[in-house]
Amino acid sequence: MQKIVDFIKQSFKTQEFIPLHEPRFIGNEKKYLNDCIDSTFVSSVGKYVDTFEKEFAKIVGSKFAIATVNGTAALHISLILANVKKDDEVITQPLTFIATCNAISYIGANPVFVDVDLDTMGLSPKSLKNFLESNCEVVDNKCINKTTNRQIKVCVPMHTFGHPCKIDEIKDICDNWNISLVEDAAESLGSYYKDKHTGTFGKVGAFSFNGNKIITSGGGGVIVTDDVELAKRAKHITTTAKIPHPYEYVHSEIAYNYRLPNLNAALLVAQLEQLNKFLDSKRELANIYKDFFETTNMKFISEAKNSKSNYWLQAVLLGDLKQRDDFLDFTNKNGVMTRPIWRLMNELEMFKDCQKDDLKNAKYLEQRVVNIPSSVRV
Repeated sequence: MQKIVDFIKQSFKTQEFIPLHEPRFIGNEKKYLNDCIDSTFVSSVGKYVDTFEKEFAKIVGSKFAIATVNGTAALHISLILANVKKDDEVITQPLTFIATCNAISYIGANPVFVDVDLDTMGLSPKSLKNFLESNCEVVDNKCINKTTNRQIKVCVPMHTFGHPCKIDEIKDICDNWNISLVEDAAESLGSYYKDKHTGTFGKVGAFSFNGNKIITSGGGGVIVTDDVELAKRAKHITTTAKIPHPYEYVHSEIAYNYRLPNLNAALLVAQLEQLNKFLDSKRELANIYKDFFETTNMKFISEAKNSKSNYWLQAVLLGDLKQRDDFLDFTNKNGVMTRPIWRLMNELEMFKDCQKDDLKNAKYLEQRVVNIPSSVRV
Protein backbone atom coordinates (compact mmCIF):
# COMPACT_ATOMS: atom_id res chain seq x y z
CA MET A 1 0.00 0.00 0.00
CA GLN A 2 2.93 2.33 0.52
CA LYS A 3 3.59 2.01 -3.21
CA ILE A 4 0.10 3.35 -3.91
CA VAL A 5 0.46 6.25 -1.48
CA ASP A 6 3.82 7.16 -3.01
CA PHE A 7 2.41 7.01 -6.53
CA ILE A 8 -0.57 9.25 -5.71
CA LYS A 9 1.69 11.82 -4.03
CA GLN A 10 4.01 11.69 -6.99
CA SER A 11 1.06 12.18 -9.37
CA PHE A 12 -0.01 15.31 -7.49
CA LYS A 13 3.61 16.45 -7.06
CA THR A 14 3.42 16.93 -3.31
CA GLN A 15 4.31 15.21 -0.07
CA GLU A 16 1.65 17.19 1.79
CA PHE A 17 -1.85 15.95 2.62
CA ILE A 18 -3.88 15.23 -0.53
CA PRO A 19 -7.65 15.85 -0.25
CA LEU A 20 -10.19 13.76 -2.11
CA HIS A 21 -11.41 16.59 -4.32
CA GLU A 22 -10.75 20.29 -3.96
CA PRO A 23 -11.99 23.15 -6.13
CA ARG A 24 -9.81 25.06 -8.57
CA PHE A 25 -10.26 28.81 -9.03
CA ILE A 26 -7.81 29.64 -11.81
CA GLY A 27 -9.82 31.87 -14.13
CA ASN A 28 -12.11 34.89 -13.83
CA GLU A 29 -13.69 33.95 -10.50
CA LYS A 30 -12.38 36.95 -8.53
CA LYS A 31 -13.00 39.35 -11.41
CA TYR A 32 -16.64 38.30 -11.79
CA LEU A 33 -17.23 38.24 -8.03
CA ASN A 34 -15.90 41.78 -7.68
CA ASP A 35 -18.05 42.89 -10.60
CA CYS A 36 -21.09 41.30 -8.97
CA ILE A 37 -20.35 43.00 -5.64
CA ASP A 38 -19.86 46.37 -7.33
CA SER A 39 -23.21 45.97 -9.09
CA THR A 40 -24.92 45.41 -5.67
CA PHE A 41 -27.03 42.67 -7.31
CA VAL A 42 -25.80 39.86 -5.09
CA SER A 43 -29.10 38.03 -4.47
CA SER A 44 -31.31 36.07 -6.85
CA VAL A 45 -31.53 38.70 -9.59
CA GLY A 46 -28.60 39.71 -11.76
CA LYS A 47 -26.81 39.25 -15.04
CA TYR A 48 -24.68 36.32 -13.85
CA VAL A 49 -27.71 34.14 -13.06
CA ASP A 50 -29.07 34.80 -16.56
CA THR A 51 -25.69 34.21 -18.20
CA PHE A 52 -25.09 31.00 -16.30
CA GLU A 53 -28.47 29.55 -17.21
CA LYS A 54 -27.98 30.30 -20.91
CA GLU A 55 -24.42 28.97 -21.01
CA PHE A 56 -25.24 25.83 -19.06
CA ALA A 57 -28.18 24.95 -21.30
CA LYS A 58 -25.92 25.40 -24.31
CA ILE A 59 -23.22 23.13 -22.86
CA VAL A 60 -25.51 20.20 -22.01
CA GLY A 61 -27.78 20.62 -25.02
CA SER A 62 -31.06 21.40 -23.26
CA LYS A 63 -33.45 24.17 -24.23
CA PHE A 64 -33.79 25.55 -20.72
CA ALA A 65 -31.78 25.68 -17.50
CA ILE A 66 -33.13 27.01 -14.19
CA ALA A 67 -30.55 27.70 -11.49
CA THR A 68 -31.20 26.68 -7.87
CA VAL A 69 -29.49 27.13 -4.54
CA ASN A 70 -28.16 23.55 -4.50
CA GLY A 71 -28.46 20.19 -6.24
CA THR A 72 -30.92 18.76 -3.71
CA ALA A 73 -33.26 21.68 -4.33
CA ALA A 74 -32.93 21.07 -8.07
CA LEU A 75 -33.90 17.43 -7.64
CA HIS A 76 -36.75 18.28 -5.25
CA ILE A 77 -38.27 20.68 -7.77
CA SER A 78 -37.63 18.21 -10.62
CA LEU A 79 -39.79 15.64 -8.83
CA ILE A 80 -42.53 18.21 -8.32
CA LEU A 81 -42.38 19.06 -12.02
CA ALA A 82 -42.83 15.35 -12.73
CA ASN A 83 -46.03 15.48 -10.63
CA VAL A 84 -44.83 13.34 -7.73
CA LYS A 85 -47.25 13.63 -4.81
CA LYS A 86 -47.46 12.45 -1.24
CA ASP A 87 -47.68 8.62 -1.01
CA ASP A 88 -46.57 8.10 -4.60
CA GLU A 89 -43.60 5.82 -5.22
CA VAL A 90 -40.31 6.67 -6.89
CA ILE A 91 -37.95 3.96 -8.12
CA THR A 92 -34.29 4.72 -7.56
CA GLN A 93 -31.01 3.00 -6.72
CA PRO A 94 -29.76 2.20 -3.21
CA LEU A 95 -26.17 3.10 -4.13
CA THR A 96 -26.41 6.88 -4.19
CA PHE A 97 -25.81 9.96 -2.08
CA ILE A 98 -28.48 10.68 0.53
CA ALA A 99 -29.75 13.74 -1.40
CA THR A 100 -31.50 11.48 -3.92
CA CYS A 101 -33.72 9.94 -1.27
CA ASN A 102 -34.05 13.13 0.76
CA ALA A 103 -35.58 14.91 -2.23
CA ILE A 104 -38.10 12.09 -2.67
CA SER A 105 -38.93 12.20 1.04
CA TYR A 106 -39.50 15.98 1.12
CA ILE A 107 -42.62 15.38 -0.97
CA GLY A 108 -43.82 12.52 1.23
CA ALA A 109 -43.23 10.00 -1.54
CA ASN A 110 -41.70 6.57 -0.99
CA PRO A 111 -38.41 5.35 -2.48
CA VAL A 112 -38.32 1.88 -4.03
CA PHE A 113 -34.84 0.43 -4.53
CA VAL A 114 -33.71 -1.66 -7.48
CA ASP A 115 -30.22 -2.92 -8.12
CA VAL A 116 -27.36 -1.29 -10.03
CA ASP A 117 -25.10 -2.59 -12.78
CA LEU A 118 -21.55 -3.56 -11.87
CA ASP A 119 -20.00 -1.78 -14.84
CA THR A 120 -21.72 1.60 -14.38
CA MET A 121 -22.59 1.49 -10.63
CA GLY A 122 -25.85 3.12 -11.74
CA LEU A 123 -29.41 1.84 -11.87
CA SER A 124 -29.69 -1.40 -13.84
CA PRO A 125 -32.27 -1.51 -16.65
CA LYS A 126 -32.43 -5.31 -16.29
CA SER A 127 -33.22 -5.03 -12.58
CA LEU A 128 -35.76 -2.29 -13.28
CA LYS A 129 -37.53 -4.40 -15.91
CA ASN A 130 -37.55 -7.48 -13.66
CA PHE A 131 -38.95 -5.51 -10.73
CA LEU A 132 -41.74 -3.98 -12.78
CA GLU A 133 -42.73 -7.27 -14.41
CA SER A 134 -42.78 -9.04 -11.04
CA ASN A 135 -44.50 -6.40 -8.94
CA CYS A 136 -46.44 -3.96 -11.10
CA GLU A 137 -49.22 -3.55 -13.61
CA VAL A 138 -50.49 -0.69 -15.75
CA VAL A 139 -54.07 0.30 -14.85
CA ASP A 140 -55.74 3.28 -16.55
CA ASN A 141 -52.34 4.41 -17.84
CA LYS A 142 -50.88 4.35 -14.33
CA CYS A 143 -48.10 2.07 -13.12
CA ILE A 144 -49.45 0.45 -9.97
CA ASN A 145 -47.31 -1.46 -7.48
CA LYS A 146 -49.40 -4.54 -6.71
CA THR A 147 -47.64 -5.03 -3.37
CA THR A 148 -48.47 -1.58 -1.99
CA ASN A 149 -51.30 -0.51 -4.32
CA ARG A 150 -49.49 2.81 -4.82
CA GLN A 151 -48.69 4.50 -8.11
CA ILE A 152 -45.08 4.52 -9.27
CA LYS A 153 -44.79 7.99 -10.77
CA VAL A 154 -41.10 8.44 -11.48
CA CYS A 155 -37.80 6.64 -11.86
CA VAL A 156 -34.64 8.45 -10.70
CA PRO A 157 -31.38 6.89 -11.91
CA MET A 158 -28.13 8.50 -10.74
CA HIS A 159 -24.92 8.70 -12.75
CA THR A 160 -22.49 7.46 -10.11
CA PHE A 161 -19.23 9.43 -9.85
CA GLY A 162 -19.95 10.79 -13.33
CA HIS A 163 -20.17 7.38 -15.03
CA PRO A 164 -23.37 7.33 -17.13
CA CYS A 165 -25.79 4.51 -16.49
CA LYS A 166 -27.57 2.80 -19.41
CA ILE A 167 -29.99 5.66 -19.54
CA ASP A 168 -31.53 4.99 -22.96
CA GLU A 169 -32.61 1.49 -21.92
CA ILE A 170 -33.99 2.87 -18.66
CA LYS A 171 -35.97 5.50 -20.56
CA ASP A 172 -37.49 2.90 -22.90
CA ILE A 173 -38.61 0.80 -19.93
CA CYS A 174 -40.08 3.84 -18.18
CA ASP A 175 -41.97 4.83 -21.33
CA ASN A 176 -43.42 1.33 -21.64
CA TRP A 177 -44.65 1.46 -18.03
CA ASN A 178 -45.93 5.06 -18.06
CA ILE A 179 -43.28 6.18 -15.58
CA SER A 180 -41.63 9.59 -15.90
CA LEU A 181 -37.84 9.72 -16.01
CA VAL A 182 -36.04 12.26 -13.81
CA GLU A 183 -32.23 12.11 -13.97
CA ASP A 184 -30.10 12.73 -10.93
CA ALA A 185 -27.16 14.08 -12.91
CA ALA A 186 -25.64 15.80 -9.87
CA GLU A 187 -22.21 14.27 -10.45
CA SER A 188 -22.07 14.08 -14.22
CA LEU A 189 -21.49 17.48 -15.80
CA GLY A 190 -19.39 16.74 -18.87
CA SER A 191 -20.52 13.09 -19.14
CA TYR A 192 -22.16 11.64 -22.23
CA TYR A 193 -24.01 8.47 -23.11
CA LYS A 194 -24.05 7.64 -26.81
CA ASP A 195 -22.97 11.23 -27.54
CA LYS A 196 -25.90 12.76 -25.61
CA HIS A 197 -25.24 14.64 -22.37
CA THR A 198 -26.49 13.11 -19.14
CA GLY A 199 -29.46 14.86 -17.58
CA THR A 200 -31.15 15.42 -20.94
CA PHE A 201 -32.77 12.01 -21.52
CA GLY A 202 -35.78 12.42 -19.23
CA LYS A 203 -38.52 14.93 -18.55
CA VAL A 204 -36.11 16.90 -16.36
CA GLY A 205 -32.59 16.52 -15.01
CA ALA A 206 -30.82 17.94 -11.95
CA PHE A 207 -27.15 18.91 -11.50
CA SER A 208 -25.13 19.96 -8.45
CA PHE A 209 -22.31 22.47 -7.91
CA ASN A 210 -21.44 21.65 -4.33
CA GLY A 211 -17.89 22.47 -3.22
CA ASN A 212 -16.59 19.04 -4.24
CA LYS A 213 -18.12 18.93 -7.74
CA ILE A 214 -16.25 19.35 -11.01
CA ILE A 215 -17.26 23.02 -11.06
CA THR A 216 -18.55 24.80 -7.98
CA SER A 217 -20.04 27.95 -6.57
CA GLY A 218 -19.76 26.67 -3.01
CA GLY A 219 -23.28 25.33 -3.47
CA GLY A 220 -25.65 25.65 -6.38
CA GLY A 221 -27.69 23.44 -8.64
CA VAL A 222 -29.61 23.58 -11.89
CA ILE A 223 -32.68 22.00 -13.48
CA VAL A 224 -32.63 21.27 -17.22
CA THR A 225 -35.58 20.55 -19.47
CA ASP A 226 -36.75 20.94 -23.06
CA ASP A 227 -40.33 21.64 -21.98
CA VAL A 228 -41.14 25.36 -21.99
CA GLU A 229 -44.06 25.00 -19.57
CA LEU A 230 -42.00 23.00 -17.11
CA ALA A 231 -39.23 25.59 -17.35
CA LYS A 232 -41.68 28.41 -16.58
CA ARG A 233 -43.12 26.50 -13.65
CA ALA A 234 -39.64 25.68 -12.32
CA LYS A 235 -38.72 29.37 -12.37
CA HIS A 236 -42.02 30.28 -10.70
CA ILE A 237 -41.97 27.83 -7.80
CA THR A 238 -38.28 28.33 -7.07
CA THR A 239 -38.92 32.06 -6.59
CA THR A 240 -41.70 31.74 -3.95
CA ALA A 241 -44.38 31.69 -6.69
CA LYS A 242 -44.45 35.48 -6.72
CA ILE A 243 -46.62 36.99 -9.45
CA PRO A 244 -44.67 39.75 -11.25
CA HIS A 245 -45.79 43.24 -10.20
CA PRO A 246 -44.00 46.57 -9.77
CA TYR A 247 -44.65 46.63 -6.02
CA GLU A 248 -47.39 44.25 -4.82
CA TYR A 249 -46.54 40.98 -3.03
CA VAL A 250 -48.90 38.36 -4.40
CA HIS A 251 -47.97 34.68 -4.42
CA SER A 252 -50.02 32.09 -6.30
CA GLU A 253 -49.20 28.96 -4.28
CA ILE A 254 -46.99 27.52 -1.57
CA ALA A 255 -43.54 27.47 -3.11
CA TYR A 256 -39.81 27.63 -2.39
CA ASN A 257 -37.05 30.18 -2.00
CA TYR A 258 -34.63 28.06 -4.04
CA ARG A 259 -33.12 30.55 -6.51
CA LEU A 260 -29.36 30.72 -6.93
CA PRO A 261 -27.87 34.05 -5.75
CA ASN A 262 -26.16 36.17 -8.40
CA LEU A 263 -22.99 36.08 -6.28
CA ASN A 264 -22.79 32.30 -6.62
CA ALA A 265 -23.69 32.48 -10.30
CA ALA A 266 -20.71 34.78 -10.89
CA LEU A 267 -18.45 31.99 -9.65
CA LEU A 268 -20.21 29.45 -11.85
CA VAL A 269 -19.88 31.54 -15.01
CA ALA A 270 -16.12 31.69 -14.43
CA GLN A 271 -15.97 27.98 -13.62
CA LEU A 272 -17.85 27.05 -16.80
CA GLU A 273 -15.13 28.81 -18.77
CA GLN A 274 -12.66 26.30 -17.30
CA LEU A 275 -14.82 23.20 -17.71
CA ASN A 276 -13.05 21.72 -20.74
CA LYS A 277 -9.68 22.18 -19.08
CA PHE A 278 -10.97 20.46 -15.93
CA LEU A 279 -12.40 17.56 -17.95
CA ASP A 280 -9.13 17.07 -19.83
CA SER A 281 -7.18 17.03 -16.57
CA LYS A 282 -9.49 14.45 -15.03
CA ARG A 283 -9.30 12.18 -18.06
CA GLU A 284 -5.52 12.43 -18.03
CA LEU A 285 -5.49 11.48 -14.33
CA ALA A 286 -7.86 8.57 -15.02
CA ASN A 287 -5.49 7.20 -17.66
CA ILE A 288 -2.55 7.51 -15.27
CA TYR A 289 -4.44 5.70 -12.55
CA LYS A 290 -5.67 3.01 -14.94
CA ASP A 291 -2.14 2.17 -16.08
CA PHE A 292 -0.82 2.14 -12.53
CA PHE A 293 -3.55 -0.02 -10.97
CA GLU A 294 -3.10 -2.66 -13.67
CA THR A 295 0.14 -3.48 -11.83
CA THR A 296 -1.72 -4.02 -8.51
CA ASN A 297 -4.39 -6.37 -7.17
CA MET A 298 -6.97 -3.58 -7.40
CA LYS A 299 -9.10 -2.58 -10.37
CA PHE A 300 -9.47 1.01 -11.51
CA ILE A 301 -13.09 1.76 -12.45
CA SER A 302 -13.19 3.03 -16.04
CA GLU A 303 -16.05 4.36 -18.13
CA ALA A 304 -18.39 1.69 -19.47
CA LYS A 305 -19.29 0.92 -23.09
CA ASN A 306 -21.02 3.76 -24.99
CA SER A 307 -20.08 6.20 -22.23
CA LYS A 308 -17.84 9.21 -21.90
CA SER A 309 -17.34 9.87 -18.20
CA ASN A 310 -16.25 13.14 -16.63
CA TYR A 311 -14.31 11.02 -14.09
CA TRP A 312 -15.53 13.35 -11.34
CA LEU A 313 -14.46 10.99 -8.56
CA GLN A 314 -11.88 8.37 -9.47
CA ALA A 315 -12.54 4.98 -7.89
CA VAL A 316 -10.96 1.58 -7.40
CA LEU A 317 -12.48 -1.82 -6.72
CA LEU A 318 -10.85 -3.91 -4.01
CA GLY A 319 -11.10 -7.63 -3.34
CA ASP A 320 -13.32 -7.67 -0.27
CA LEU A 321 -14.45 -5.67 2.75
CA LYS A 322 -11.28 -6.34 4.75
CA GLN A 323 -9.00 -5.21 1.95
CA ARG A 324 -11.17 -2.12 1.52
CA ASP A 325 -10.97 -1.21 5.20
CA ASP A 326 -7.23 -1.86 5.37
CA PHE A 327 -6.76 0.38 2.33
CA LEU A 328 -8.90 3.16 3.80
CA ASP A 329 -7.06 2.99 7.11
CA PHE A 330 -3.56 3.03 5.62
CA THR A 331 -4.11 5.77 3.05
CA ASN A 332 -5.87 8.14 5.43
CA LYS A 333 -3.18 7.66 8.08
CA ASN A 334 -0.50 8.44 5.48
CA GLY A 335 -1.79 11.73 4.11
CA VAL A 336 -3.91 10.51 1.20
CA MET A 337 -7.62 11.10 1.63
CA THR A 338 -9.78 8.19 0.46
CA ARG A 339 -13.43 7.44 1.10
CA PRO A 340 -15.68 4.39 0.73
CA ILE A 341 -18.69 4.47 -1.52
CA TRP A 342 -21.92 5.35 0.27
CA ARG A 343 -23.75 3.14 2.71
CA LEU A 344 -26.73 1.66 0.86
CA MET A 345 -29.84 3.80 1.36
CA ASN A 346 -31.97 0.84 2.42
CA GLU A 347 -29.55 0.22 5.31
CA LEU A 348 -30.26 3.65 6.79
CA GLU A 349 -32.85 3.83 9.54
CA MET A 350 -35.29 6.07 7.67
CA PHE A 351 -35.36 3.86 4.55
CA LYS A 352 -35.00 0.39 6.06
CA ASP A 353 -38.64 -0.54 5.40
CA CYS A 354 -38.68 0.55 1.76
CA GLN A 355 -39.42 -2.07 -0.88
CA LYS A 356 -36.36 -3.42 -2.69
CA ASP A 357 -35.10 -6.23 -4.86
CA ASP A 358 -32.12 -8.42 -3.88
CA LEU A 359 -29.61 -5.57 -4.50
CA LYS A 360 -26.90 -8.14 -5.14
CA ASN A 361 -24.63 -5.85 -7.15
CA ALA A 362 -25.12 -2.86 -4.88
CA LYS A 363 -24.08 -4.92 -1.85
CA TYR A 364 -21.01 -6.19 -3.70
CA LEU A 365 -19.92 -2.68 -4.66
CA GLU A 366 -20.65 -1.23 -1.22
CA GLN A 367 -18.03 -3.54 0.30
CA ARG A 368 -15.34 -2.90 -2.32
CA VAL A 369 -15.43 0.56 -3.94
CA VAL A 370 -13.14 3.32 -2.68
CA ASN A 371 -12.68 6.85 -4.04
CA ILE A 372 -9.13 8.11 -4.38
CA PRO A 373 -7.82 11.69 -4.86
CA SER A 374 -9.51 13.18 -7.91
CA SER A 375 -8.77 16.91 -7.94
CA VAL A 376 -7.94 18.73 -11.15
CA ARG A 377 -4.17 18.92 -11.36
CA VAL A 378 -2.80 22.34 -12.28
